[in-house]
Amino acid sequence: MDALYELRGVCKSFDGHRVIDRVDLVLKRGDTLGIIGPSGAGKSVLLKCMVALLRIDEGQLLFAGKSVPDMTADEQMHLRQRVGFLFQAGGLFDSMSVEENLEYGLRELFLNRMTKQEMQERVAWALDAVGLPMSEAKTMPGSLSGGMRKRVGIARTIITSPEVVLYDEPTQGLDPPNAHRISDLILDLRSKLGTTSVIVAHDLRTVFTVCDRVAFMDEGRIVETDTPARVIESENPSVRDFVLGHPPEEPFDPRESRPPEPWA
Repeated sequence: MDALYELRGVCKSFDGHRVIDRVDLVLKRGDTLGIIGPSGAGKSVLLKCMVALLRIDEGQLLFAGKSVPDMTADEQMHLRQRVGFLFQAGGLFDSMSVEENLEYGLRELFLNRMTKQEMQERVAWALDAVGLPMSEAKTMPGSLSGGMRKRVGIARTIITSPEVVLYDEPTQGLDPPNAHRISDLILDLRSKLGTTSVIVAHDLRTVFTVCDRVAFMDEGRIVETDTPARVIESENPSVRDFVLGHPPEEPFDPRESRPPEPWA
């Protein structure tokens, strides 16, 4: 099957408030999909549902043709081996070294099936994949720059060689040069590893650079899905407001009324 993920009428509520509202989405093998939209639209919640960190309330959520909510605990563990998740804040343990952070996921998924040497080789591979030397393995996360912490977070996400990587705000809090580096890294990983990717971000420049398709989400619903070029030219007022930074009915201001250009 070409479709890795299929979402049909997916809903999720908290305390009676519907955060995900009848979402339909298909993610095909090899896709790089961006999900954009205002804060509180449900983007991060949707990613957590896809990796079974949250359980959906209604609808169908299928991975490789199998219902995610109906998976056993062992099947969900296997899902998290096949689907890597980059947490918004990186998700690193400050009390552990870089090496220990990376080994943590291996121990969770491959308990008693990997030797210490195999783990160290895997750590070296993951660090090299994100452009970091093995000399950083003993470093504590607190002494790393924001850009390096993001790289370590991505290394921990890919260390199990997932088929799909879900990125939750991979460039949040980074200055433009580091955001550019992370965008290049995502493109490089897709080329080297052939991963299928979903990127939730407010950083439109990164989304328009790395994604094949972009979905706009608002109030729990996916309003529009299209290529970056077509989303930029969307006539939907909500989409144009978000992309251009102001409602389309306001007077044209060339300083503010252009979407960000993709990274060169």
